[in-house]
Amino acid sequence: QVHVVESGGGLAQPGGSLRLSCAASGFISNYYAIGWFRQAPGKEREGVSCISSGDGSTDYADSVKGRFTISRDNAKNTVYLHMNKLKPEDTAVYYCAAVPVPLLQWACKPIESDFSSWGEGTQVTVSS
Repeated sequence: QVHVVESGGGLAQPGGSLRLSCAASGFISNYYAIGWFRQAPGKEREGVSCISSGDGSTDYADSVKGRFTISRDNAKNTVYLHMNKLKPEDTAVYYCAAVPVPLLQWACKPIESDFSSWGEGTQVTVSS
């Protein structure tokens, strides 16, 4: 059973930065993809970014490109979401999700239906 836990949420000012962490455990597959998603009040959950554990390929939503960076530490089975130049519209509950993948080279996309194991979420609030 794959288990993921998010941490690192909190309050940031516009233009500020936060780093979210996603610790994953329980993988049987050698390779996996980790995705970040977010849900703002009154809105549907949307994909933010994802990364593959094998070749490190990444993908980002247009709304965060150039501001957010996803990275991984395979030794710790942990993925980070570095969020810079934060905007009030980044305010949301951020979720981490994981899915085993069969190949070292895997072009992950942050598509909600592709991911099978979800964390409880961590709140990010951007406000002055």
